Amino acid sequence: MTSTPATNGAAPTAQREAPKPEPMAAERSQTQSGDSPGKKLIMRRFEDIIESVQGYHPAPDLGLIQRAYMYSAKVHAGQLRKSGEPYLIHPLEVAYILTQLRLDEASVATGLLHDTVEDTLATLDDIRTMFGAETATLVDGVTKLSQIHFDNDQHKQAENFRKMLVAMAKDIRVVLVKLADRLHNMRTLEHMSPAKQMRIAQETVDIYAPLANRLGINWIKSELEDLSFRYLQPLDFQKLDSRITELYSKREEYVADVSKTLREELLKRGIAADLQGRPKHLYSIYKKMTLRQLDFEQVHDLIAFRVLTDSVGKCYEVLGHVHSLWHPIPGRFKDYIAMPKPNNYQSLHTSVVGPGGERIEIQIRTHEMHRVSEDGIAAHWEYKESGKIGEKSKQQFAWLRQLLEWQRDLEDPSEFLDTVKYDLFTDEVFVFTPKGEVISLKRGATPVDFAFAIHSEVGIHCAGAKVNGRMVPLRTELKSGDMVEIMTNPQQRPSKDWLALARTGKAKSRIRAFIRANERARSKELGTEMLERELKRVNLSLQKLLKEGRLQQIAEESRHGTVDSLFISIGYGRTTPQSIVEKIDPEAAKKGAVAESASVFTSLFKRAVTRKRRATGGVVVQGIDDMLVRFGKCCSPLPGDSITGFISRGKGITVHLATCTRAADLDPARRIDVSWDENATYARPVTLRVMTGDRPGILATISQCFTNNGVNIAQATCKVTAKDRAVNTFEVMIKDTDQLHKVVNEIKGMRGVIGVERI
Repeated sequence: MTSTPATNGAAPTAQREAPKPEPMAAERSQTQSGDSPGKKLIMRRFEDIIESVQGYHPAPDLGLIQRAYMYSAKVHAGQLRKSGEPYLIHPLEVAYILTQLRLDEASVATGLLHDTVEDTLATLDDIRTMFGAETATLVDGVTKLSQIHFDNDQHKQAENFRKMLVAMAKDIRVVLVKLADRLHNMRTLEHMSPAKQMRIAQETVDIYAPLANRLGINWIKSELEDLSFRYLQPLDFQKLDSRITELYSKREEYVADVSKTLREELLKRGIAADLQGRPKHLYSIYKKMTLRQLDFEQVHDLIAFRVLTDSVGKCYEVLGHVHSLWHPIPGRFKDYIAMPKPNNYQSLHTSVVGPGGERIEIQIRTHEMHRVSEDGIAAHWEYKESGKIGEKSKQQFAWLRQLLEWQRDLEDPSEFLDTVKYDLFTDEVFVFTPKGEVISLKRGATPVDFAFAIHSEVGIHCAGAKVNGRMVPLRTELKSGDMVEIMTNPQQRPSKDWLALARTGKAKSRIRAFIRANERARSKELGTEMLERELKRVNLSLQKLLKEGRLQQIAEESRHGTVDSLFISIGYGRTTPQSIVEKIDPEAAKKGAVAESASVFTSLFKRAVTRKRRATGGVVVQGIDDMLVRFGKCCSPLPGDSITGFISRGKGITVHLATCTRAADLDPARRIDVSWDENATYARPVTLRVMTGDRPGILATISQCFTNNGVNIAQATCKVTAKDRAVNTFEVMIKDTDQLHKVVNEIKGMRGVIGVERI
């Protein structure tokens, strides 16, 4: 996938003469792995790739990489990136990033070839013939589904990601190439339009950074998050970046003193260790400030110290000496050595009150643990058998197989993407079954999630739970170390309320599936009754039509596929009984003079049609603007937001944000295409929460900002909390997302404002 597509200076052809390989000039600079955004770097040359591979591979097949470079240069000749640079720069950079992960020749060759099938006239057969089946499979895995028509961009994104996950399950190298591709695209995102910058950055922080985290590749995860942060919250990024840079330059002496003190203490005890002190990456600091509503000055552990030793035993020994030097902070010790994270991350984490009363975080691990924490799965690469990872390493990816298994039945692309996002974030708790088995769940998980993690049937019939021997409500959040026991009842069934209790993708998808099955059964029954009643009005028999196969024929012609799907569509209101009767016997329908159809649509929208006025609030439903429409209060969409509509029996069309979690709980069969009416101008209510310091006059300043931007305040509540904090909630009338972003950015730039969020 390439977020900065090429522009053709000349149409590429497979027959074009291959240019002679020449070193790429050091023409411009960009971000290097592991560094903060903005650090400069010399452009990579093909020779850099070869030297890097030779530095870690005992006997590389350089001929494969050379041929891949020649072919990529040939088919991409004449193509330019959005920056105006030759397109070949991109595959060269992707291939070099893969060498930083110490991957095999096939992966590096794939980095050079990854866009050839998508952006040139090259085919997979060409790649297979010239570079072998292994490389062709990898290239296919990272190639987007560009030849298939999708309903919208969101569906296309979801299906491309689903394809990547399936390919990733077969060969983990697919996602490593994809991450390298995304990393270079993020490093050069400044050449894209602001709208694409926002979309690509959001997709990166939602999907690709969590994927890198799942794979344990910390440096890619951190850089992707910081680069996304730069485009999603530019003012916050600039403010935080400048303050961290200023802080670190002032505290270099403090970092040196702490490192010296700890090094001398360890040498006295005969422990040789490497010490590092560095600022935490920007996005992690920003998340901590926003989640805990802290000022920058209140974040004490901005600098983390890392101690690298030779063995696990010495790690615990170092921990003891650290705690003897400085007082540990209660509740801030985590042992990821005894209980590693699912991505195999291991380390001891402790926070102490260091010199001068400053809080500092210290991480203690072995050199091997550090290599795994930075490179993840790539740290376990083996070259004994075709450069593939061993079986032991493959066991780390049971989560991926489970993820695909859980999502197998999700036909709706948007729901698939939504549930995958849930499962990629890995703040986890570890709980125990009564037999002592460890179950890993997302932080915030409840007994409902635990029940579905054991088995779907256990989840469906979950009637109660015991935690550590005591009965607890199903909404109880589980903590690491809890022993959980589930009570079941054959008569128990999930309800919609359970969706608010579930936190994991598996539990949510199973609950939705059960509820939708019940809803569809009711809709099928209702649709059958409605169609049968309409047929009787024109003296037609439903049973006879079923027996003759006429209804099946109508279902296929109308793209419903089956008679059951036709009944369900009628029950939901997507199809009218009258339209089906007209298809069966147009003359009978006319003779029947059906003046008033029993369809859901007619009853819902009769008033809107007869008045001949817009009743949409600026929304067009499937190209028709005279429809009864309401907006979901859960997400309050604005013109400019990506939206989707759902048929609500008795209430018309309900419009939600495309990313609304409540919309994800609804049956995709009820979805209907909606879009904003570009000619309409309506102000929509939006709720903003502004966290500030308790400073006199700040409320008046915020109110003046709304006035200056032509925004009306419908309602405002202000509350002073502990630690001299104020939480101000405003319900304001906003015309579109552009106006919203302008107002939010202006408020964020005010002195004393800690954070602004749209509720």
